[in-house]
Amino acid sequence: MKAEFENIPLNKNEDKKRFEIEYNSHFAFIEYKETRQQIALIHTEAEPELAGTGAAAAVVEKTLMYIEESGKKLLPFCPYVFAFIKKNNSWKRIVDERFESYDKL
Repeated sequence: MKAEFENIPLNKNEDKKRFEIEYNSHFAFIEYKETRQQIALIHTEAEPELAGTGAAAAVVEKTLMYIEESGKKLLPFCPYVFAFIKKNNSWKRIVDERFESYDKL
């Protein structure tokens, strides 16, 4: 994660069902669904003003840290999150082993 994002807090916006960070008055976020044991990440997006800044990767990494700390298992349905985990394979440790594409990570 780029240094400029390290101290930005992750917000779990339960009304909008998304994890989000705010940077320079713009948002990067991941839409999610949650059960008692799992968090499914559905869609990652950064506002156009954040394109190329690393904000999307930062919100993904912060969200993965949150999921790990929560003790829940991850279902990475979002293609961006899936690719992030494939590239940063140590995060596979929080993916639910029953996830359909687990063997492709």
